[in-house]
Parts: sequence; structure tokens; C-alpha cells
Amino acid sequence: MKLAPSIYTADFARLGEQVRAAEEAGADWMHLDVMDGALVPNITFGPAVCEAVRRSTLLPCEAHLMVQAPERFFQDYKAAGMQRITVHVEACPHLYSTIQALRKLDLQVGVALNPLTPLNAVEDALPLVDLVLIMSVEPGFGGQAYIPSATQRLQRMREMLNAVNPNAELEVDGGVNVHTIRDVRDAGASIAVVGSAVYSPNHSVAEGIAALRRALRGEL
Repeated sequence: MKLAPSIYTADFARLGEQVRAAEEAGADWMHLDVMDGALVPNITFGPAVCEAVRRSTLLPCEAHLMVQAPERFFQDYKAAGMQRITVHVEACPHLYSTIQALRKLDLQVGVALNPLTPLNAVEDALPLVDLVLIMSVEPGFGGQAYIPSATQRLQRMREMLNAVNPNAELEVDGGVNVHTIRDVRDAGASIAVVGSAVYSPNHSVAEGIAALRRALRGEL
């Protein structure tokens, strides 16, 4: 299973160091949660911070745009070095056009769903995307507890993807830690976004990632 640490819970005073620590500890992607205070009740950062992260690591970087009208910013995040951009179906009334705009920029395409958004909201888009992201908390704040119903949603989405786009990644974001990571992996997720399980004052980045790998092996 791929691990994608979210810098949202990192120490921004040491951001480059924290990003490099995740790479050295064996992370697979860097996950950048972009929030606008409109689609979700918080504000994080924009392209300049994403570019700084990109310059700090050789890992691929994905921008998770929790913003209204995300297509306004695709060029900016492409220029910032993002390899994948994930948009929320809740923010994209013309999802086909949104996906095509990302394809024209030669970006990998992800589409995200909030915890109670019906999975069939993206059913017709599944053949067109590289990744589906299932939110397992309400988006906007870190450190929330995993919503148990997300496990069944992951299982159902994996079945839907297997039928039309079996090579697509299935990502889960929210409350993934040593207690939940095996469940989401077994439910079909191939990428886990991990925030406070990695970036925490209670342990180092390397310790956090090592603990998640041990949990995946059933050693915790």
C-alpha cells in the first residue's frame, strides 16, 4: 500500500525538513490539501507552498483541491510541479469538462467524494480518471476520527472501479492510522493519505511511517 503523507499537519516552520523526512522514511507520494474556506470551512495554502514542497523532494506530489471552481487554478498547480490534481465532485457541476481540462495539461486526474456523497455521483466518470479519493472524515480539519462507514464505501468503489477501470488507484483520506490502515487496505484502498499518524509532536516522521508499515504487516 502506498503512503501519502499530508503536509497539512506538518510543522510549517520546518516544512522542507519535514517533507524530506517523509521521503527518507519511505513515503510514496506527498499529499497537499488545498482549502479555500468556501468549499470547506478552513484555509490552508496555495501554489507557492506546493512549489516549495515540490522543490524539497523527489517524490511525486498531488494537490487535493478542496476549493470552489477548481479549474481556475489548474495552470498554477501544474506550474508548481504537481503531478496529480484531485477535485471534489461536489465542486464540479461540469465534471467531464473539468477532467478534460486536466488531461490537456498532461496531469493525472483524481476525483474525490465527501463522506455522504453517493458513489454513483462519479460512476460515469470512472473510466476517465486515474484515481478516486474517498473521504473518511468531513474535509476541512486534521486529526478527526475515521468514519466507519467509509470501509464499506471503499469496498463498493473498488468493485465499481474493477468493472470499468481496474488500474485506477483508490485513495482514502481521513483518520487513517495504525488502528485503521489494515481495514482500508483490505477494503481495496491502494493509497492512504496519512496526516497526524506521520506528522505529530509525539513521534518522529520516520517512527510514524515505520509504525504504519508494521501495522500493515499485522505486527501492531
